[in-house]
Amino acid sequence: MSKPSIPQGTRDFSPEVVRKRQYILGTLRSIFELYGFQPLETPSMENLTTLMGKYGEEGDRLIFKILNNGMHAQKDADKEKMNQEWSKIMERSYSSPVVTERALRYDLTIPFARYVVMNQNEIAFPFRRYQMQPVWRADRPQKGRYREFWQCDCDVVGSNSLVNEAELLCIYRAAFEQLKVPQITIKINSRKLLAGLAEIAGVPDQMMEMTIALDKLDKIGWDGVVKELSERGISAEGAEKIKTVIDLTGSNDEKIIALETMMQSSAIGMAGIAELKNITKYHEQLADKNWSSTVMVDISLARGLNYYTGFIVEVMCGAVKMGSIGGGGRYDDLTGLFGLKGLSGVGISFGIDRIYDVIEELNLFPDQLVTGSKVLLLNFGGDNETYALSVLQQLRQAGIAAEIYPDAAKFDKQMKYANKRGLPFVILPGDTERESNKLSLKNFVTGEQIMVSLEECINLIQNS
Repeated sequence: MSKPSIPQGTRDFSPEVVRKRQYILGTLRSIFELYGFQPLETPSMENLTTLMGKYGEEGDRLIFKILNNGMHAQKDADKEKMNQEWSKIMERSYSSPVVTERALRYDLTIPFARYVVMNQNEIAFPFRRYQMQPVWRADRPQKGRYREFWQCDCDVVGSNSLVNEAELLCIYRAAFEQLKVPQITIKINSRKLLAGLAEIAGVPDQMMEMTIALDKLDKIGWDGVVKELSERGISAEGAEKIKTVIDLTGSNDEKIIALETMMQSSAIGMAGIAELKNITKYHEQLADKNWSSTVMVDISLARGLNYYTGFIVEVMCGAVKMGSIGGGGRYDDLTGLFGLKGLSGVGISFGIDRIYDVIEELNLFPDQLVTGSKVLLLNFGGDNETYALSVLQQLRQAGIAAEIYPDAAKFDKQMKYANKRGLPFVILPGDTERESNKLSLKNFVTGEQIMVSLEECINLIQNS
């Protein structure tokens, strides 16, 4: 018999890990609610036609397609056709409806757009939604990159106002401030500015090819980008003009001033610059001056997904060697993909798994998340067990997470269990304690053990 295993790029989550993940999700949920966003959930699978063609050529290759199970092939002719085409299913680009009609969702944005179109008559616009669910990508697993992972999105659809962009920047900064993640840099740019960059580089019809290459700058360096630009038909002269722009340094205001000079010949580029100016102005009005994170205009930021049309954003943590831990942008006609034209939206996504890895590596999770229960009552059996159950009930009424060892096992076994669980307190309800209506409370952190009343015990645990 082979050893049990799980698919590559997926993980089991222990109780300790789940508590830590819930801490992150709970923190984000509270911030989303504070900013007036509403929760939404969509199915794990979507029709393949909903997803294909929405993420660019590279994204489409990473969509996990679900094979039809044969139950759909009711006629012998259909079954024969499926058999004939079966050998083709290993091709990543193959998507015959005979073989596959559905796929696991690649992200939360396209399903959100599909939901909005299907429910447009019931939604009050602008619609502010947040969504926290797993997504799947047929990527090569590596550190910080999984095939099954959680995304956490918040979007505003039905509004063109750049106030939305400024608020989303605030949500990013508030979240990482509350999670105590240091060295957060939030990079912002505009796809309109990138379109202008393609114009001044002499390749206005190759903006997508340029952004796909630029999106890999952090991974392959400028020399790698130049090589990829050349492979995509962009000349060395055009690449040099691109480099001149993305190499701009200085404050956000200084970069914007320099860009205004360089982009004068491009109307769409100037429109992108104007958007960045207004977003940063609104954000300065809304932001908490005590936040430690920074917002930085980064002209090299590309965000390779096809549906972004304006503002784009990406979050990096300088304290850990890791890719982006969040990103998003403006999509002016995403719902138009499904027949609802003229409805603009903007959204951001938190990479929950990468954020978890960052917080874990920096040892930033609160200690009390690990155990769940704060106290274990030992079980000495008989009348002492009855007494312990009464105490347990009153501890829980007081809001204290508590449990009792279910069996009247040896003392050492119960204490080893408490130690292995990392519980901060143990209560020993033995004969002496029961007869005096008191409790022996042992602090596993300090090693101190004292005899106290139930009321004193509750106070000590609650204030620890």
